[in-house]
Amino acid sequence: MADTSIRTRFAPSPTGMFHVGNARSLLLNWVVARQSGGTMVLRIEDTDAARSRPEWTEGILAAMAWLGVDAIQYEGPYSQTEGPCCFRTGFEPSASRGQTHLLMGRVHLRRSV
Repeated sequence: MADTSIRTRFAPSPTGMFHVGNARSLLLNWVVARQSGGTMVLRIEDTDAARSRPEWTEGILAAMAWLGVDAIQYEGPYSQTEGPCCFRTGFEPSASRGQTHLLMGRVHLRRSV
């Protein structure tokens, strides 16, 4: 049987100050994960190397804590730039079992029905 637990993702970019749009996305994803018994994943979108700075990442974590979402309530933080090696370990077994498909030029995992 397929795993049906809900996983939400909050993926802010550390290129400026945390703002109300970040807060809205964070809280919506956190509430959905919490109410469903699922997990919220924090992935830092640090692909803009010219503008991403460690102090903005620290500001994201501080703002999350201020909003009441502390580190024990989410998985991560993961860094987008460090992801490809991690993604590959999950992708390759699925691809070898034929559980992937191509959609709009990107590879996606097939959902079990």
